[in-house]
Amino acid sequence: MHDTNAFDTGALRLFDEVARSGSFTAAAELLGYTQSAVSRRVAALERAAGGPLFERLARGVRLTPAGTALHRHAVAVLDRLERAGEELAAIHRGRGGVLRVGSFATANIDLLPGTLRRFLDRRPGIELRLTEGLSTRLMELLHAGALDVAVISDYPAGLPAEATRPGGPRTDGMHTDAGRPDGGRADGGNGDGTNAGGGRVEAVSGNGMHVGGGNIVTLREDRLLVALPAGHRLAGEADVDLRDLAGEPWIEAAPRGQPTLLVTACAAAGFTPRGGPRVAEWSGKFGFVAAGLGVTLVPELAARAVPADLVLKPLRGTTPARKVYAALPESPLPAALELVEMLGEWEVCTTVSPT
Repeated sequence: MHDTNAFDTGALRLFDEVARSGSFTAAAELLGYTQSAVSRRVAALERAAGGPLFERLARGVRLTPAGTALHRHAVAVLDRLERAGEELAAIHRGRGGVLRVGSFATANIDLLPGTLRRFLDRRPGIELRLTEGLSTRLMELLHAGALDVAVISDYPAGLPAEATRPGGPRTDGMHTDAGRPDGGRADGGNGDGTNAGGGRVEAVSGNGMHVGGGNIVTLREDRLLVALPAGHRLAGEADVDLRDLAGEPWIEAAPRGQPTLLVTACAAAGFTPRGGPRVAEWSGKFGFVAAGLGVTLVPELAARAVPADLVLKPLRGTTPARKVYAALPESPLPAALELVEMLGEWEVCTTVSPT
């Protein structure tokens, strides 16, 4: 068995230079070695290879059949190593490599595609791989090392605290741009769980980003609008009081037994929302609303997807809202940091239907 461990990178580069120049002397000059040093390294390679790699001629050397075979492999190895070095350099500069991005479904309507188009225009050398899923699942993938960025939200019922960090909760609390420990949620819940012991949260501004001491960044507050059929009695109002919808069936599919922004907002308005058809997908919700079978809450992030036969109206008074975050690994890629900054700058379509 040949000792292929002797074929280290330096030996292969020296071997390649001798093969290309056809001379120990020329290779020595190019590499800054003495001729005797080159002769010793080639002799060691030949021992490892089990036989001669060069024919010694009166003037220079030429490859033997074994040398020709080894040279073919050496060129391939050296080329792969060079490309690996270039790719790593591009990754560390945020200009190349693969960026794995996860997001919840509503973010894929406007926020993520709009931002990614701008991001790819700026960084065309980066390859994107996208994953859609629930926020809890995206956090699991992030902590498993399968994602570089996760766009998550605290709607409808918040991420469990244990999802924010593997190995249990942190005890350093959470900081938000509003300075509220609940992250500004209308339902006073755990937000994405970080106020119960997750990563630190700070705001993303148009000019920069602060990750603080943790790995979760606040992107925006996403207020919830009410979707009504076009012929609804309140469709012509500038805004809607929740109490005027007390008798309406509400179409949603939040986990049973868990607090939601709708339940909390209705409780503050003095009533319990009437249950309607349980529908999870946005397209299905819109269909039920259009048919007059109920009303539903729609995040502004989803406003672009609302069909023309529905109207969106803001809620009067205290508006239910959720927080949208970007989660990053402990040591984020430069490209991931740049993408998160751009996510914080993106202006989503928030047009409310005209009165």
